[in-house]
Amino acid sequence: MTTTVPALAAPAANAPLARTTIELRTPGAHDVAIDIKFAGICHSDIHQARDEWDTGLFPMVPGHEIAGIVSAIGSGVTRYQVGDRVGVGCFVDSCRECANCLAGEEQYCLKGEVGTYNDRNHDGTPTNGGYSTAIVVDENYVLGIPDGIELSEAAPLLCAGITLFSPLTNWKAGPGKKVAILGMGGLGHMGVKIAHALGAEVTVLSQTLSKKEDGLRFGADHYYATSDPTTFTELENHFDLIVNTVAANLDLEGYLKLLALNGTLVHVGIPTEPDSVKMFWLAAQRRSIAASKIGGIRQTQEMLDFCAAHGIGADIEIISVDQVNEAYERVIRSDVRYRFVIDVATFANETRVDA
Repeated sequence: MTTTVPALAAPAANAPLARTTIELRTPGAHDVAIDIKFAGICHSDIHQARDEWDTGLFPMVPGHEIAGIVSAIGSGVTRYQVGDRVGVGCFVDSCRECANCLAGEEQYCLKGEVGTYNDRNHDGTPTNGGYSTAIVVDENYVLGIPDGIELSEAAPLLCAGITLFSPLTNWKAGPGKKVAILGMGGLGHMGVKIAHALGAEVTVLSQTLSKKEDGLRFGADHYYATSDPTTFTELENHFDLIVNTVAANLDLEGYLKLLALNGTLVHVGIPTEPDSVKMFWLAAQRRSIAASKIGGIRQTQEMLDFCAAHGIGADIEIISVDQVNEAYERVIRSDVRYRFVIDVATFANETRVDA
């Protein structure tokens, strides 16, 4: 038996999102049913809803920054109880057998993790994301949201938060380390907050100084405009780690020169076009280029607990279901500080359903 719930879906590539309904499976023995309260909007939602990555399965219900309350559990569930505050991030299953899954790195599952939306479950049924009023997920892929974080501010942590927490901790950002966050958008603002809480000396590198006041408020020690050529001379050989949150092709050589001996430039904003770099700028100071994507379930829970302990949530603008298409356009224009979050309760504001 299935349950039908309201949702917001892209009916086809580049079509506006419209109200619809979706069917949820009946919770199995190890499933958790969640009443979704808030769903964050990630730029990757836009890429996928508009099929810019040529992987679209339509109709598509986006959303992988999900925060809500457990409404029912299967007979074998041991991790959660009805009423618990929980979240769901970017994937809802994996093979559970490969070396990476067994190491708690399910995001790098060698057989491919199952995306929260725009993917298929192991039984072939499509996955639907958080732009809906409810979701059913295996307990092993559900995160506990500590009481110290508002649910609305926790939702973006399930993608933006872990996307920055993972490289910052993997590359040992902390006391005595000089860390630069390149870009001050939805990802970048989380990077500043987390790097500061880890104890690093934090510098923001942004195209202009327009968000300098925010950056300093989030915990940055320094703020530089990359449009100013003197930035690159003043900061040469300076950083232990640069985390690039900008999904655009950059002058990599210019940024590599900012790295100190053994420094690393980590990309979390992934450009669509290939990059090239002269090996000299890597060999010169034994520098490295790397890339990173989200984190496994264990690390994501660690991130949520860390953020709660340090009073970290996303800076958000809450919107209604009927404002999502407008919000997509604003994200493209970088007109948000710093993350849109859908108040799922606003599904009740309109009873009409577009089939």
